This record gives sequence, C-alpha cells and structure tokens, in this order.
Amino acid sequence: MKDSKKEKNKLMFLSLAALGVVFGDIGTSPLYVLKEIFTINNNILVLNESNMMGILSLIFWSLISIVSVKYILFILRANNNGEGGIMALLSLANRNAKTKRKKLFIMFIGMLGACMFYADAMITPAISVISAIEGIELITPALNQFIIPITLVIIFCLFWTQSKGTSAVGFMFGPVMLIWFLTLASLGIYNIAQAPFVLNALSPLYAFQFLYNESSVAFITLGAVVLCVTGAESLYADMGHFGRTPIKITWFSFVFPALTLNYFGQGALILNNPSTIKNPFYLMAPEWFTLPLVILATIATIIASQACITGAFSVSRQALQLGFMPRMRIDHTSENQEGQIYLPRINWILMIGVMSVVLIFQNSSALASAYGIAITLDMIIATILAGFVFHEIWKWSWIKTTAIISIFLTIDLIFFSANIIKVPAGGWFPLAIGIFLILLMSTWKKGRSILFFKVKNESMEIKTFLQSIKGDFKNRVKGTSIFLTPNPDGIPHSLLHNLKHNKVMHKTVILLSIKFMDYPHANSKNLIIIEKLPRNFYKVILNYGYKDETNIPRDLSKYMKKTLTIDPMDTSYFIGKENLIIRPGSNMNIIRKKIFVSLFRTAENITNQFHLPVNRVVELGSQLIF
Repeated sequence: MKDSKKEKNKLMFLSLAALGVVFGDIGTSPLYVLKEIFTINNNILVLNESNMMGILSLIFWSLISIVSVKYILFILRANNNGEGGIMALLSLANRNAKTKRKKLFIMFIGMLGACMFYADAMITPAISVISAIEGIELITPALNQFIIPITLVIIFCLFWTQSKGTSAVGFMFGPVMLIWFLTLASLGIYNIAQAPFVLNALSPLYAFQFLYNESSVAFITLGAVVLCVTGAESLYADMGHFGRTPIKITWFSFVFPALTLNYFGQGALILNNPSTIKNPFYLMAPEWFTLPLVILATIATIIASQACITGAFSVSRQALQLGFMPRMRIDHTSENQEGQIYLPRINWILMIGVMSVVLIFQNSSALASAYGIAITLDMIIATILAGFVFHEIWKWSWIKTTAIISIFLTIDLIFFSANIIKVPAGGWFPLAIGIFLILLMSTWKKGRSILFFKVKNESMEIKTFLQSIKGDFKNRVKGTSIFLTPNPDGIPHSLLHNLKHNKVMHKTVILLSIKFMDYPHANSKNLIIIEKLPRNFYKVILNYGYKDETNIPRDLSKYMKKTLTIDPMDTSYFIGKENLIIRPGSNMNIIRKKIFVSLFRTAENITNQFHLPVNRVVELGSQLIF
C-alpha cells in the first residue's frame, strides 16, 4: 500500500515537472497562432463564422493527429533505453541498417533533423518572448518602441544565467506553468460562454468543409495552423528526464484540454468582436488583468525558452559523442542531476543567433513565416526515422509500417508544402541555418573518418611492436603510462615519439581507446574491456553512451581495480597533438578540408573532455598530411 502511494506521488511529481519543462513551447503557442492565421499574407482569409469554425476544427484535429496520436501514442514508444530526441531516433534507426547506402541515408536525415532543431532553438525563444512582450502595447501604444529592447534584454539575461544551471529555479517551472495552463483554460471558458456554439467545431466536418469551400486559400493558411503544434518534438526530446507515462498523463488530462479551451475561447471572442483579431490572446482578458497577463506570459515564454535551450545543450552533447561535432567544454551544473549541463560555446552562439533573429524579423508575425519550415521538416524526419524503427527494431511488417507511416507522412508533407511558399517571407532563415550546419557537421564527420583511417593505416600493429622491443627496456621506470589512441589495434604515435625522444618506458603501459556507443548510458558490464598483453602492456577500451560523463581517471580506477591498481600520483597520460597539413586530394574537397582543419583547431582539449589531471598529462606533437 505504501509502495503504491509512493508510486502515485512520484508520478504526480514527474507530471508536474514535465508540465514545466516539456510543454512550455506548445503551451505558449496560443499567444500568436490565431492572429497569424487570419493576418497571413495580408489578410487573404476572410474573417467570418464559417472560416473561424473551420480553423478551430483544423487546430483541434492537428493537435490530435500530430501530438496525441503520432508523438504520444507512437513515437514516444520508440525510445533508446528510455531516451528520446532526434539523436536517439537516429541511433535506433541506424542500429539495424545493413547496407552502407541505408546507413548514409539515415545519417544524413538525422543530421538534417539536428540542424533543424538548432534553427528551431534560435526561433522559439525569439517568437515566444517577443509575442509576450507585444502585449504591452495594449496597455499604452507609447510602449511599442520598447518591445525590441525589452525582448533583447530578457534574451540576454536568459542566456547569461545558463551557466548557473536551472536547479536553483527549476522547481518553480512546474507550478508557474500550472498557473499558466489554468489561466489559459479559465480565459477560454469565460469567452466560450459568450458564444458556446464554437464548440461545434470539435467535429472534423467543419475542417473538411473549410478545406473544400476555401480551397484557394486553405492551403496557405495551413502554414500558420501548424504553429499550434510547435513543441511537439520537445515531448520526445525530454522523455528521458520524465518518462513516457508522466508526459502522456499530463498531455491528455491537462495540457490538451487547456489549449483547446483557449483556442476556442479566442475564436468565440473574435466572432463576437472581429476587431480583437489584432491580438486575441490578450484581449480575451478583462482590461485590469492585461498587465498581470503580460507578466505571466513573459515568465511562461522564458520557461519555454529555457527548456528549448536545455534541449539544445542535450542534443549538442549527443551529437558530440556520436561524432557529429568537435570536442567542446561541457560543464555539469548539478551534482544530483546528470542531465543538467551547460555548453558555453553553444550557449553564446545560440544567444547571438536568437538576438539576430529578433533584430532581423522585428515582430512575431514576421517570425511566424520563418518558424513553420523548421518544425515541419523536423516532423518529416522524425516520421521517416520512426519508420525504420517500426520495421527494423519492432519487427512490424512492411504493410503495417507503410500504412502507419504513410498517414503521418501525408499530414507532415501537407504542412511542409504549405510552409515552403513562405521561403521569401522568412522561411529562408531556417533553411540557410540548416544548410550551413549540415555542411559543418558532415564535413566534421567525414574528416574525422578520413583522419582515423589515415592514423590506423600508419600505425604499427601491437603484436609487431611488442616483438620488436623483446630485448630492450629491461629496466623500465616505475609508474603507469596511459596512451590515448583512437585505434585499439595499433600503437599510438605518442608512444613511438616518447620512445624516440625520451628513450623511456614505464613499468606498466595502458593503451586506452574511447568509444561512444549508440545507446545513452553504458553500464558496468559493457563499459570497459581489458586485455592483458605481454611485457606488462594492457589494451583497454572504455565504452561510453552518448549521454555519459566521460571521466577517464574515475572509471579506470573503478573498473580496473580487480586487474590492476592505478596510483593517481604515479600515473602519466600521454596524448597526441596532431598538426594537420592540408594537401589537395581526392578524399575531400579542398574547401571542406580547410573547414575541417579550422574546426579541428578549435576543438576542446582532450584533457578537459576526459577530466584528465592537468599536471599528469604529457602532449606529444606530430604532423599529419591531410
């Protein structure tokens, strides 16, 4: 009985926490969705009862088909040991891919999905915060000139505080978003009571009638309707923090009803007073409540932006571990929660990107044109990768897989096509960001592969090396030397250089390779592989998951103690520091080679990435023709 009560309390706590982190993005969509639908392309959609009922029906059934069915009921089940997100889906889809062509295809669309996530992470804080701040012009039009400056200050403060971590204020996210969704529902109920007939739009017939009767403009309006499902990807990306059940319970019991009531309440308000279309969300409230609502909306959008930034940190670490990005500094901001991390480089690049978006587009209406493409491309990619998982991992038949995926893909492609026409109006931005990032990521991935095989081909085999030193180095110095190498079957250049210049070898030598696996966390059974070699040499492989903290001294001490005692004060770490010399070649375009070398030079030092003791590290340089 006590265990049952504990489980219920834990479920309630996780559900409240999920409310604060997972649903911030989709929960702030009512700030701008209906306004954008009826003002899109200079008000091409006539504001009348028939069209409003059709739009409300489309919003309701979009939330059901995309969020409730596709993400909640299907894609959330496709987890990688409990972890979600585009990188987890990529790892799952790639796991059983048997042909090189299929692996390359999965890798490419996975990278594209990650790039669209970053574009989304630049636009989401911008459109969310600026939409909330735009409410101040309803208090007095004189404040209109302060919207951009206030937005930029809030965004700067948001990114500046990231290094402190979210644990200090994170406990407030759930209660604040609880108040936010209760406010959404209350405002919706109050306005629906003035025109209760809008509830008839729950029927899908109104959506079909709208698409049929307004066929000339309906397709264009779908590009704005899709904004109501922004944040659906967050449900999947944050699954690892809360689990599928709390997210599902919170969505169906609270978030979905609150959003539906608010959208329908806005519809009722606009039908009663068409002039409120200029900002229906804030005009839903009594005049005395406008300022408190602006403050509450601003806090809610900051929370939504915080969740988006945290997601960007998480995706970046996964991309880094899977070999799509150069090494970079990762700080852990919480002693208790492993998932709370801070990446300084990503933080400041993202801040510059978000501020640039605000300055380029200036208002939420212009930003809405840029927003849809990133979202819909992410939706398409998630569907395609899910198809591989359904068939390869879940062992669904091709008929069942094709039937389900075809339905989801048809909906995704319709929304994506409706957004493509907005490329000149702002849709170019996420596409430009995506193309630029996929160039960098693919260049890094290919360059690392070329470099690995070059080092591997030039390495001496371990067996050959051990035979060659048979009569030498009988008097080896005390202590342990650990040589880091990407090739577990060869002798690293750093060891050969050490012998050549220092003419010394430690009593114990460990050849250490680090591998990153396609699952989130390694366990004690598969984290380390130890092979005892002649001459007191050891070949060790540490296998990390893409969300694991890479702490070599800690893990070697913990997992090698039965085989070998490692004294931290008598151990030296040897790492190679390659200087790449660019030469024209057929393996990669010269421009991409220059890009790779630039990225290679800016990569974080191995010492920091693997938590090596600085005073025990020896770097040995070498030149490589690339």
